[in-house]
Amino acid sequence: MGQEKNTLEENNKNNVDEKIEEKIIEEKDEKEDKKFTIFGYAPSKIVAYFVIYSFLGFVIETIFGLLTKGVIESRKSFLYGPFCGIYGLGAIIMIISLRSFNKNNYTLFLGGFIVGSIIEYAVSLIGEEIFHIKWWDYSDMPFNINGRICVSFSLFWGILAIYLMSHLNPKVDKFIDKINPKLLKKLSIIATIFFIFDILVTGFALKMFFTRLVNNYDLELQNVDRYRQTYTELYNNPSVKEFVDKHFSDEKMLHTFPNIKVTDKEGNIIWVCDILSDIQPYYFRVFTPKTR
Repeated sequence: MGQEKNTLEENNKNNVDEKIEEKIIEEKDEKEDKKFTIFGYAPSKIVAYFVIYSFLGFVIETIFGLLTKGVIESRKSFLYGPFCGIYGLGAIIMIISLRSFNKNNYTLFLGGFIVGSIIEYAVSLIGEEIFHIKWWDYSDMPFNINGRICVSFSLFWGILAIYLMSHLNPKVDKFIDKINPKLLKKLSIIATIFFIFDILVTGFALKMFFTRLVNNYDLELQNVDRYRQTYTELYNNPSVKEFVDKHFSDEKMLHTFPNIKVTDKEGNIIWVCDILSDIQPYYFRVFTPKTR
């Protein structure tokens, strides 16, 4: 009788423990569900994606510049930090949007082709409308649209989508998941503040850079009146001029953005390195490519 009583008490205790454990799990699941997400991804993970893929993009672009031009040059999107933002932004949008295409390599390629082209076109358009510059120009390449996208690079986006979703991103996810969640959150906040600062400073520096070009070289660019107004209001201020010339000199800007272009009133593309021909746009030359 005593043994049966002990067994009953033990079973009751086990049942209570199980219910407590189930309740803890339910509360944990509810907390997880209440967490803010962006298309199912935690904001800290989105920021981590941007940092990792922007850096990888910088490496890819640097190698591409070396192989095609024989030089080591800046291939970054912002003034500070080794980051190529279009890769970070493109990777985030692809990871989120390609989940519906992640059936096989054919659908991934199609999704990457379409999504990558849209991203590239949008970034190019934003660069022209906000910063008044051309990050790239495909006008001399076949099957291009307004020089912003072309079939060759759209095919590259399709191939990249297959590798990204099938091979690279699962490894990146494993790497991110190994980081302590609290530490990841702190790092993402720091990274977000840094990139906001970097973008704002880069935008100001580019604005003053083109204002200086228009004034010093009497360029007839699109929206030239806006540049001259900015020059009159800001650049003629001695303290602003001294600061801008010191921190955002022609050499600094051309070294940071060696492939930057502008558009004149006739619609012609002008390479800034041709205007500032006395400044070497790259860091150093490794070899001279053979030309036909």
